[in-house]
Amino acid sequence: MDNNSVIHIVGARPQFIKLSPVLRALDAMGIASKVIHTGQHYDYEMSSLMFEELGLKEPEYNLGVGSSTHGRQTAEMLSSIEAVLIKESPPIVLVYGDTNSTLAGALASVKLGIPVAHVEAGLRSFERYMPEEINRVLTDHMSEHLFCPTQRAVKQLNMEGLAGVFTGDVMLDAMKTFLDMSHPCPVEGTFVLVTIHRQENTDNRDRLLGILSGIRMLAREVKVVFPVHPRTRRILETMEYSVSEGLLMTRPVGYLDMLAMIRDAMCVVTDSGGVQKEAFMLRTPCVTVRNKTEWPETVETGWNRLVGPDDVSIYSSVMGMKDTSPAEKNAMPFGDGKASHYIAQYIEEHLEKHRI
Repeated sequence: MDNNSVIHIVGARPQFIKLSPVLRALDAMGIASKVIHTGQHYDYEMSSLMFEELGLKEPEYNLGVGSSTHGRQTAEMLSSIEAVLIKESPPIVLVYGDTNSTLAGALASVKLGIPVAHVEAGLRSFERYMPEEINRVLTDHMSEHLFCPTQRAVKQLNMEGLAGVFTGDVMLDAMKTFLDMSHPCPVEGTFVLVTIHRQENTDNRDRLLGILSGIRMLAREVKVVFPVHPRTRRILETMEYSVSEGLLMTRPVGYLDMLAMIRDAMCVVTDSGGVQKEAFMLRTPCVTVRNKTEWPETVETGWNRLVGPDDVSIYSSVMGMKDTSPAEKNAMPFGDGKASHYIAQYIEEHLEKHRI
């Protein structure tokens, strides 16, 4: 077997969370790793602070790509990742989730004949206009090893002629490791937590104004805390909108504070796949401002509702969710919190099988 390190390619905040338990599990088995950070998220709160809180060492490579159009960003990542992979010649490359970093990492690897493992494989929203959906589908079909967070994801891959392995969700591993239930919530009293950053909501002015109107309507009755994603903030700076007295718009917060806020919120309003899932895992009602979700399990169990981007839908759903008792209170389709161990075990067996 080549003694070179396993390579992990990440670039965005949710990927740093997924990376952390996998790195720890591989390290426990004596498997060396190196990390390529594409720089897709480069703000302190979205990158460096996350590494600090998760106890991750500085990545061996930081490509510093930054934000740009999808095509330019992916192209720059592809070129830079390829150079690193040629230098490192890893036995396997792990990519995470559904970002441009994921797609670029998978494409660079497969073109060089390096096996790709996709952590969080098999998810589908079936909305091809979403860049994340394209990234998921293409990455799955380029990957040799597919680690699925749910049994539904395994079945989806089977329908596409691919073989997935059910491991459970590494975000559940991370949450169990890092959520100290005594970690204080930075917000006092009753509040609704809001996160909005998806292209479909932020790039469409009417949708974004409708969401802001719904948030303001909520803020008249309950405190609303809105940590604003850098991408969303840049768009808001170009718009005219009013802020209600009960609405607190902040910079992004750290991972531990975010978990505590999700845990203690009356309800979460989001368009983030990761936040939907964390709200479900922490048993906090969630209202998702999207037409469909790649996590239908959260909706089917009653913990999540999909709504349109308008004030009445958002307001009525949040107020309705706080008095709703989900039918399946104890459902947990995301595994047993040992996904990273199963992934590391699988990789160890793969490397042993290909030992020279």
